[in-house]
Amino acid sequence: MSKKVLVTGAAGFIGSHLVEFLLDKGYDVRAMIRYSSQTHVGNLQFLGPEKLRRIELVKGDLKDPEFCNSAVKDCEYIFHLGALIAIPYSYINPTDFVQTNIEGTVNMLNAARRSDCLSRFIHTSTSEVYGTAVYTPIDERHPLQPQSPYSASKIGADNMVKSYMNSFDLPITIIRPFNTFGPRQSARAVIPTIISQLVKNDEVKLGSLEPKRDFLFVKDTVAGFHDVGTHPNTKGETLNLGTGYTITIGDLYAKICGIMGRQATLLQDTSRIRPEKSEVMHLEASTEHSKSLTGWAPNYGIDRGLEITVDWIRQNIHLFNPDIYNV
Repeated sequence: MSKKVLVTGAAGFIGSHLVEFLLDKGYDVRAMIRYSSQTHVGNLQFLGPEKLRRIELVKGDLKDPEFCNSAVKDCEYIFHLGALIAIPYSYINPTDFVQTNIEGTVNMLNAARRSDCLSRFIHTSTSEVYGTAVYTPIDERHPLQPQSPYSASKIGADNMVKSYMNSFDLPITIIRPFNTFGPRQSARAVIPTIISQLVKNDEVKLGSLEPKRDFLFVKDTVAGFHDVGTHPNTKGETLNLGTGYTITIGDLYAKICGIMGRQATLLQDTSRIRPEKSEVMHLEASTEHSKSLTGWAPNYGIDRGLEITVDWIRQNIHLFNPDIYNV
């Protein structure tokens, strides 16, 4: 009998890839997406009808405790990815981030406590909780710095997860991926922003070019969620997923231009620049802890990942409107 798993945030970028990965591994997947009267299933549409028929789709809201209770029933593993993630929007509506990312996580934790078959609660953190690096590479002992309402809400959620382990012996693992990219990602993120503008326009508008990021291809991210998150050695652990390779946004732009064989006029758009004290200038992962406990390592380099992403965006350019900056 296949193991039953719950994925929250299943219609999102990483969530949809994780659902597909788990299906391919033979799991019985329950996919939780936010309620809407529409029939649209977000990024799960890209799995195709055969795989969609194999998913148990449940619609609701993380802010509804009763729904969370019903969603976790009979699930051995809970992959909790559901969250608000857009940093610019967290400046506009920080309260929504507290309600969804912290209170929603607590609802899921309370539901997990009631389970009589739970093997692991795998919680999604983010490299943004570290803020601008005090030292590099950043390991899991690095100070946490809430440089945006988004990162503050994720720090709060992480700490609630740890508290449930300490207080109620809940079997948890916290996965802290660095900057994931790949097919299905929206233009909210910098890589699809660059690619979609290069496909359609002769000008590319970006914010700050100096920040350094550690970009992890989405197939490596979801393999890490499974291989690291469910590993017997990682119960109670917080673990980074990244590459250890960093690149500035300016150099990333030049690399993508080279892959695409395109040149464009690069313009700075001040509306895309974070407040000075909120910008995270350097993220570089140390993954020694993950590797030592599980042997996990990424399989895709940034160039191969970018080539795959460029091909996907070109084929799906109708999904992008690079003339609009959506926070």
